[in-house]
Amino acid sequence: MARTQSREATIEDWVSKSRIAETLATHSRGVDRADANLLGSAYHADAAVDYGFFKGPARELVAILAQAQKGQPVTLHRTCNIWIKVQGEKAGSESYVFAYAEHAADSGAVQRFIGGRYLDRHERRNGAWRLSHRLYVMDFNINRASTSAWPDPAPDLAHFAPRGGHAAADAGRTLLALHGATFGPRGDRPVTAEDTDLQVDVALAKLALHELNMAYARAADRADATLMASIFHEDATVVTGLLNGNAADYAVKITGFVRENLERCFHSIANEWYEVHGDRAVGECYVIANATAGGKDTLTGGRYVDAYERRNGIWKISSRTFVLDWINAQPTSFEGGGMYASLRTRGCFGKEDPIYAFWNG
Repeated sequence: MARTQSREATIEDWVSKSRIAETLATHSRGVDRADANLLGSAYHADAAVDYGFFKGPARELVAILAQAQKGQPVTLHRTCNIWIKVQGEKAGSESYVFAYAEHAADSGAVQRFIGGRYLDRHERRNGAWRLSHRLYVMDFNINRASTSAWPDPAPDLAHFAPRGGHAAADAGRTLLALHGATFGPRGDRPVTAEDTDLQVDVALAKLALHELNMAYARAADRADATLMASIFHEDATVVTGLLNGNAADYAVKITGFVRENLERCFHSIANEWYEVHGDRAVGECYVIANATAGGKDTLTGGRYVDAYERRNGIWKISSRTFVLDWINAQPTSFEGGGMYASLRTRGCFGKEDPIYAFWNG
């Protein structure tokens, strides 16, 4: 009996951490979309916050942020490094946040990169985990003259990539609604605390979706076409702007492009949000990609908006669209010598990268 209770307690803790992490992702999504309803859903009604520039009821900050965001370019608040400790109906967490914002200044537009942490208190009330208190800690900031190298807006359907926006104008929101329209009745039933089997199934599904996104980053950065193809269903479609089409062709072409045109490639994925309904799911994940080519480092911030399906017990991506939020391009400042000379283990394209020996060993 004790072992059963221990198993159930472990499952409940696991599910709680998953839901808290998604609440953190919802908060970032609400800020970036200037969506007061979405942002407010991350907080309990009596929650409080301390951001420094504002200290008080969370509901007031929600209104301030949503209104302020509407008049500004799209932002990106990317939550990662999430560490959660659960104690019954309460929890605490530390999460790192990388924030991007572009603002007008007397000398011209400025792109700001801000690093900090959220120190949060959470409570489960009526079965729902939400924030009860947030303290923001700033760790660093980088402020540069804007180099937003947006692609030519002229229509080019072969290389089209949707752009981020606020509220209903955001392409990602429209895509999530479109994918969600395919959900069947099984996922529509409410999840109760007693429905352990369904909770475990949903939690395991989200873990599988997480691993698909980790595999995508590795496949792109290591130019691994086989790995890239393995995460998509055979009839899947991909829209990234650089290459659009069926997933099988995309896997070959994108990894070939990386190998032939880039010196370095790095995709960092975080702020994962998934909604699972039976054998179908939708997701939105934030990505920052760094690409070095032609003497230039290009940082690109955006989101993967996906539809997933479980077929024959295996989850894979059935549709992926990259939504572009921002770009920063600078002359490369990469150094291989000096203080970096002793860091002899370097990433590379192909199976020579150390991850393959590590993973197989």
